[in-house]
Amino acid sequence: MPWTSLRVPASSANLGPGFDSLGLALGIYLDCRFRPADSLTIRVSGRDCDAISCAQDNLIWQTALAVARDVRSPISPIELEITNQIPLGKGLGSSAAALTAGVVIADRLLGLGWKRPRILDEAARLEGHPDNVAACVLGSIVASAIDSGGAARAVRVAMPAQFGVAIVVPDFMLPTVKARAVLPDCYSKEDTIFNVQRAALLVAALATGAVAAFPTALEDRLHQPYRAHLAPGLNDVLQLRAPGLLGCALSGAGPSIIVFYERGHEQVCDLVRQVLALQGHDAEVLRPEIAEDGYILQPSS
Repeated sequence: MPWTSLRVPASSANLGPGFDSLGLALGIYLDCRFRPADSLTIRVSGRDCDAISCAQDNLIWQTALAVARDVRSPISPIELEITNQIPLGKGLGSSAAALTAGVVIADRLLGLGWKRPRILDEAARLEGHPDNVAACVLGSIVASAIDSGGAARAVRVAMPAQFGVAIVVPDFMLPTVKARAVLPDCYSKEDTIFNVQRAALLVAALATGAVAAFPTALEDRLHQPYRAHLAPGLNDVLQLRAPGLLGCALSGAGPSIIVFYERGHEQVCDLVRQVLALQGHDAEVLRPEIAEDGYILQPSS
């Protein structure tokens, strides 16, 4: 049987004030090749490959099975080759990329013919929130929400050409479950208004390239203050100011940090690494391009 290739980008969610609503697709990828087979075979290579299961409990395969159950259709075993570039447990949407891959693979194998909005809807339902998977599906910057009927809605915005992003990846992990557990059940009216204002400002700034909106547009009171003790150096990073530095934010649940800067000022990214070094942590600086298209599916030789 012929192979099909699938490439799904990493993602950074929240972007400061856009908690569970804003995401950005990054040119760091989960690559898969798959085809029907007599029995399930999974081979894994690339970054953190030892942490990716080659058994029945592999997240991509389990997601494909979940889709098959949802549509009440049997799905054949597959031969699956995974090449991973996305750091695991670092706030770069590795699970969202795997979920998206599983939904796309199921759609292909079952002949469902789903368009991207339906792929997104299914992936968001399985993930529980739409921000990361919306970026995986649509690419670039995405604002997303779950409507009153439970369906995912998302709008894609192109990244301004004069803006660049970097990801500073520290040498420790922060499980999403742990990062979510420290969040309060309720927020004050003041903090809620604070974030609504800045999330709106951030979307407008990213849509128009308005430099003057930063760093105010990246401020947050809903999640970063509560997670700061889990990410050493975060408070100092958020206060960094330098020419060309638009601002920083925790990437997803962390511990990675996304850095927004004006192109030509790439050196500001090293300031974040230096702050983490003062906390006793090494860090890797990644400078990916924006993944403009979301996932890419195509026949493979």
